[in-house]
Amino acid sequence: NGNQKGDITLGGLFPVHSRGPAGVPCGEIKKEKGIHRMEAMLYALDQINSDPDLLPNITLGARILDTCSRDTYALEQSLTFVQALIQKDNSDVRCSNGEPPIIPKPERVVGVIGASASSVSIMVANVLRLFAIPQISYASTAPELSDNNRYDFFSRVVPPDSFQAQAMVDIVKAMGWNYVSTLASEGNYGESGVDAFIQISREAGGLCIAQTIKIPREPRPGEFDKIIKRLMETSNARGVIIFANEDDIKRVLEAAKKANLTGHFLFVGSDSWGAKNSPILNLEDVAEGAVTILPKRASIDGFDQYFTTRSLENNRRNIWFAEFWEDDFKCKLTRPGIRGNSGLRKCTGEERISRDSAYEQEGKVQFVIDAVYAMAYALHSMHIDLCPGSMGICDKMDPVDGRMLLSYIRAVNFNGSAGTGVMFNENGDAPGRYDIFQYQLSNTTNSGYKIIGQWTNHLRLNVSWSGGDKLVPDSVCSFPCESGERKRMVKGVPCCWHCELCDGYQYLLDEFNCDTCPFDMRPTPNRTSCRPTPIIKLEWSSPWAIIPVFLAVLGILATSGVIITFIRFNDTPIVRASGRELSYVLLTGIFLIYLITFLMIAEPSTVVCAFRRLFLGLGMSISYSAMLTKTNRIYRIFEQGKKSVTPPKFISPSSQLIITFILISVQLLGVFIWFGVVPPHTTVDFDELRPPNPEYARGILKCDMSDLSLIGCLSYSMVLMVTCTVYAIKSRGVPETFNEAKPIGFTMYTTCIIWLAFVPIFFGTSQSTEKMFIQTTTLTVSMSLSATVSLGMLYIPKVYVIIFHPEQNVQKRKRSFKAVVQAATVSTHLSQKSSDKQNGETKVEPDRSK
Repeated sequence: NGNQKGDITLGGLFPVHSRGPAGVPCGEIKKEKGIHRMEAMLYALDQINSDPDLLPNITLGARILDTCSRDTYALEQSLTFVQALIQKDNSDVRCSNGEPPIIPKPERVVGVIGASASSVSIMVANVLRLFAIPQISYASTAPELSDNNRYDFFSRVVPPDSFQAQAMVDIVKAMGWNYVSTLASEGNYGESGVDAFIQISREAGGLCIAQTIKIPREPRPGEFDKIIKRLMETSNARGVIIFANEDDIKRVLEAAKKANLTGHFLFVGSDSWGAKNSPILNLEDVAEGAVTILPKRASIDGFDQYFTTRSLENNRRNIWFAEFWEDDFKCKLTRPGIRGNSGLRKCTGEERISRDSAYEQEGKVQFVIDAVYAMAYALHSMHIDLCPGSMGICDKMDPVDGRMLLSYIRAVNFNGSAGTGVMFNENGDAPGRYDIFQYQLSNTTNSGYKIIGQWTNHLRLNVSWSGGDKLVPDSVCSFPCESGERKRMVKGVPCCWHCELCDGYQYLLDEFNCDTCPFDMRPTPNRTSCRPTPIIKLEWSSPWAIIPVFLAVLGILATSGVIITFIRFNDTPIVRASGRELSYVLLTGIFLIYLITFLMIAEPSTVVCAFRRLFLGLGMSISYSAMLTKTNRIYRIFEQGKKSVTPPKFISPSSQLIITFILISVQLLGVFIWFGVVPPHTTVDFDELRPPNPEYARGILKCDMSDLSLIGCLSYSMVLMVTCTVYAIKSRGVPETFNEAKPIGFTMYTTCIIWLAFVPIFFGTSQSTEKMFIQTTTLTVSMSLSATVSLGMLYIPKVYVIIFHPEQNVQKRKRSFKAVVQAATVSTHLSQKSSDKQNGETKVEPDRSK
């Protein structure tokens, strides 16, 4: 071991020699990883001891051991660190003179710098924790050493390998990728790197591994072509995370070029690729855009100056330096009792490092210096707290409490030898510091690796692609869904989904679900929300309204003309003979029938709806009540005349009016009961116009009258109409000179035909998208036609005679009721006789009426 005296002693573990052959613990000397690193510790101690501000009046010493790159040998060696803490019982030991022996107390080591290999650090850490000796490693990067429960006294100034995987996950996410493949060389480095990457990506979420491919140690011919073929099975995963050695990287790039896939794959390489040119030689076009990672390192100029001035004379404290000298200068030192090897020249001692031998500072030198300084800063803070104002070590720091020192180590935060901060997290890990490179091809500037960012616990990245394009190529399983499309996830692959359009009246509730809009709404064109359904009504300008309104206007004009004519010629025989009182009632009904058209087309409101209910059946019930009263009067007169010469009751004009108004009052009573049970109000029907395409959906403003209630409103008028028709049929034999039975009969037959046609049209169009318009038009036109038939059959001929043939509008000879009945009876019997003769009957019955 190598010793340097001091007030406080630090232990050091370095692989000064390589692992020896079987049975021999140590092999050849390791110049860089062994001597360089060990000398870095001695250099750091010199710097600290000469610094008046850091541990003033306290000298740090060292006890350095050789691990020989073997964990078991290192364990044996490290037991010397804990000797001072093991209480030995020497009570039975006596010198020859009987005095108790004087046993020198071993040096107490307060902390250990090391070790190098992770396997060695793990072995040593298990012992040192038992004796509460803090340990700071400068090179062990195994992720398992981050377990603070098992290795609670272990810290390190280098980042664990898991940080590299974390940095690569962050790079992938920064580029917007969520679907990548991994490629690893078989062996600890590649496989553990990929495992860490997969583990971290799983914990972070939002990143899926398409394929995990392992490159065998001894690849067969065509193996790399198969690997490229496998990668192309998930061609969307263009990003390839590669933890592989230089040879495997080169052969993967060659296979990609051979498969004519230059530019398809986007590589993210670990520190084994770094900024090396050898893997991409002659394959620059395939490697273009590759993002690689390399731990941030710095060369310490002060150490170079120190180490190149070391010589056999000024460096006797390093007991292995002579051996290094011989190996470095390929010469042999003359030592007593050892015969020189004749094959090698003798060392003069005047050789100089870097001048007479190749020298390049080993990469972990900065970390060794930082580890020693971390221990020194922890001791310095501890000394300030425990020994305020004391020039040297006070009683509270003699001995140094290991657990307390550990808390001070974990709390250090200073600028290290390379100018970067040195600190530890709760697991004792140093922050990861990586430079991120991208291989860029350019016609204008030099091609090669360009630093595009760095990672120090978080990522700073400025990536660009070919031609300075800032747009990063995609490596995603599924592209974002369009507006109004929901994601249907692929089972087991959270980054892959199918996009499904929210159809019908659905809108996008959230990323994964569609929901149906409320009944009075429809989705927006992009289906991200709902909007109110437009409300429509039958407009006056619509063709469905123009035709009924035109017919109604003509009817109103015609009816008004008839009424005016009748009033003007009120006392003329034709007007009087038609039954003036009932005629005016009937014409009022016809007028109301035409008027309902305007109410049916008007914009629905509570008042309009009330008038619709009132007048819809009223006009028809007035008309048919008047006609029924007329036909019933005629029928009763002539039926009575067959039996006796006394006239039947209730045939006077006033009686006729009373009968008519009683019939009308039934309709009015029904309507008012309906008003009481269900007050009139408007409603918006959203179901009627709700086609598959929501763009055509409309709400229809209408009165609260269903199809059945509308028919119910007209049903009483229908009953009156049918009854009137029956009486018209029965009265068809009455002489036409005395009654209106036949015109009324024709009116009723035609009206029945119109309404029989109305029913299938009205109910047959209930599934039509324009149901409301068709039904309103059908209803109003049917009513106008039935009113027109009544007007045309009953009154237009009379008006024609009154206006154009006034000579016929004169008083005829008056006849008694008896004469009228006799004439009617003769007429009836004559018609019966003629029909009997036609049937072969010659018998003549006596006429009983005489």
